[in-house]
Amino acid sequence: MAEKRKIKFTETILRDAHQSLIATRMKTEEMLPVLEVLDDIGYHALECWGGATFDASVRFLHEDPWERLRLFRKHVKKTKLQMLLRGQNLLGYRHYADDMVDEFVNKSISNGIDIIRIFDAFNDTRNLESAIKACKKYGAHAQGTISYTLSPVHTSEMFIKLIKEIAEMGADSVCIKDMAGLLDPYGTYDLVKAIKSEISIPLELHTHATSGLGSMTYMKAAEAGVDIIDTALSPFAEGTSQPPTEPMVYAFDHSELIETGLSMDKLNEASEYFRPIREAYIKSGLLDTKVMGVDINTLVYQVPGGMLSNLVSQLKQANAMEKFEAVLKEVPRVREDLGYPPLVTPSSQIVGTQAVLNIVTGERYKMVPNEVKDVVRGKYGATTVPISDEFARKILGDEADHRITHRPADDLAPELEKAKKEFAEYIEQPEDILTGAMFPGPAVEFFKFRQAQKYGIDSTLLNEKDEVYPV
Repeated sequence: MAEKRKIKFTETILRDAHQSLIATRMKTEEMLPVLEVLDDIGYHALECWGGATFDASVRFLHEDPWERLRLFRKHVKKTKLQMLLRGQNLLGYRHYADDMVDEFVNKSISNGIDIIRIFDAFNDTRNLESAIKACKKYGAHAQGTISYTLSPVHTSEMFIKLIKEIAEMGADSVCIKDMAGLLDPYGTYDLVKAIKSEISIPLELHTHATSGLGSMTYMKAAEAGVDIIDTALSPFAEGTSQPPTEPMVYAFDHSELIETGLSMDKLNEASEYFRPIREAYIKSGLLDTKVMGVDINTLVYQVPGGMLSNLVSQLKQANAMEKFEAVLKEVPRVREDLGYPPLVTPSSQIVGTQAVLNIVTGERYKMVPNEVKDVVRGKYGATTVPISDEFARKILGDEADHRITHRPADDLAPELEKAKKEFAEYIEQPEDILTGAMFPGPAVEFFKFRQAQKYGIDSTLLNEKDEVYPV
């Protein structure tokens, strides 16, 4: 019998799993007791930080995300800690100057991160350059990422070209990030085979179970030679989260081709720990069982699960839920107008909001948010295909003649020193400058809450509003 090939696992329960199912609301205190168990399982990495965890910690949980990371590092000794970074957007929703990117990557690494997965919502590789460079500079593993999507213009050849560009930029590994669960098993097999023939660095695959294809996709990807897959422990798997870890491990370890090296006993121990936490979130209503099923709309409209829930929220606020189907049909049309961006934060929010406005107002582009104008201006980077001059003129008027074609961050002046001055009265650690710069309003509220807690003041600063939150 041929020797088995080993496939590695990245566990997402500390980040993307609860981001996808409960809007990133899992508290640090709920994670700490199980960290040593997770560390003993044999994972390649624990994805535990970045994405929306930073925003949610500050805005909703009144926790310091930097302290969460330091606690993770204190308890996890054997397994690499991984984070998700939105390239030039860092963990916020706009582009930041290069000095901010450099310092944020520096502080992420010095506080405990080993692997930084770096992606850009528009797949503009110029928006990955600064973060990859900083990651290498400060000694962490830089994982360059493509945002996978379907459209009339997205082809395997396009994705392979992007991955080769990222590898040439110095990435230590590359990742296919399938945020909406659009990859199908046989197409994935062909894509992985093609990519592996073009690059020599490891290839990781990230998908979601939203469409019902996730586990099958991972099986075919493994057969094609993928090196690492992202899964979630079963209490927070499936639905809009990742495929479950334990069945994948069992299936591979009982095959003749592949093995995992993961401890099933420890996996069960960790799952048992998270099961009552899941039940508590179901009871509270934060884990809506509707997000646990298969949603075929994600294949029809290429809409990620988190974007679907945001569309529902916006329509409820407008008392227009009867227009949900019309909005879903409008999403692909807006996406085409905007040059077919992949639908992932922040592009998913931008496209979704415009689709809602087009349907609710009864006239396409009667109301146009500034973020949509910025996409047309080129402030987020190059779109997959150029936005037509006719559409640009409709949105921007005469300004359409002065759209950006260079790397957007080239226009940004250094901003770190300005942030130091702006938040000087609240700073208790150097990392607070970065927190304030990315989320000025929520950060100041958190800083005041932290001071109140420190001095035993009865704080009334908690914000209990149910806000729409990007997942």
